[in-house]
Amino acid sequence: MPFVRIDTLRSDAGRLDALGRAVHDALVETVGVPADDYFQVVTGHDGTTGTLRYGTFPDMARDDGVVFVAITMRSGRTPAQKQAMYRRIADLAHEYAGTEPRNVLISVTENESIDWSFGNGVAQYVASPL
Repeated sequence: MPFVRIDTLRSDAGRLDALGRAVHDALVETVGVPADDYFQVVTGHDGTTGTLRYGTFPDMARDDGVVFVAITMRSGRTPAQKQAMYRRIADLAHEYAGTEPRNVLISVTENESIDWSFGNGVAQYVASPL
């Protein structure tokens, strides 16, 4: 169950796949996501009809290798788990896709069990009423 969106500039299919694998592998390793819990939207922007905007906050020299990772997941992970997840995503993005860790921006949005439906109009994490 995390739902992940990954956006990057001018990336071929191989880089997009590598970034998706990097994020998923890090989630499995650091915050206990099951290996088959794999929901991602991975988008490469061409810089013309779609692009990414980025600055240097907080004193971080990014370039067009920038990758935005937005993770939505149920609440409950500790600050230490999140820190490990951020580090591992950056490390694996570098290892798998050649992305400089300084170019990996990650945000996490947390929600509750009732906020998820995996199909059939059912909130699978919530007990059905009698």
